[in-house]
Amino acid sequence: MHLRHEWKHEINRCDLLVLRQRLRAVMKPDEHATGGAYFIRSLYFDNAADKALREKLDGVNNREKFRIRYYNHDPSLIRLEKKSKRSGLVCKESALLTAAEVQLLIDGRWEWMKESDKPLVCELYSKMISQGLRPRTIVDYDRQPWILDAGTVRLTFDMDVRAAVGSFDIFDPELPALPVLEPGKCVMEVKFTEFLPQFVREILPDR
Repeated sequence: MHLRHEWKHEINRCDLLVLRQRLRAVMKPDEHATGGAYFIRSLYFDNAADKALREKLDGVNNREKFRIRYYNHDPSLIRLEKKSKRSGLVCKESALLTAAEVQLLIDGRWEWMKESDKPLVCELYSKMISQGLRPRTIVDYDRQPWILDAGTVRLTFDMDVRAAVGSFDIFDPELPALPVLEPGKCVMEVKFTEFLPQFVREILPDR
């Protein structure tokens, strides 16, 4: 596991336009983003008391969350991910899932998980039993990513962030969803493992 820094800021579209112009001089678009962006859908797990959500809102230093994520409505590559935050640093573990396995999980059929050869799948199963974790929220957004090799820096803009309404059907391309940000807002996220170069810091809005 690699620890990294992650900073999130809510910015407006005017800031986005200015930042993108500046970034072109020092960073490059992620080559995996066809047309400069890609669609992300994530299914988050939580318990009935919304423990993971409340810990995030309260800024609890040591916390974790589980999610299932895939891209561009393509179920051929699906990941189960666990993100942990420790002393201000973030680490992520992941394991591949098949669409059939995800569907079983959504349908409440979990027995296959305890027999998995993937430790992360077994850990999620254990916490579904012991902590009451369940699929709780689907979140969709469009991401524009920028990268810089020095310090393993990645900067992303998440736009049109929305949450699904009344369904956990992660594979439904027409899944109804509602916006979760104010009109004209998006989320900027800065990720780096070793250091954030000063010339990148000078581009970013004040933290």
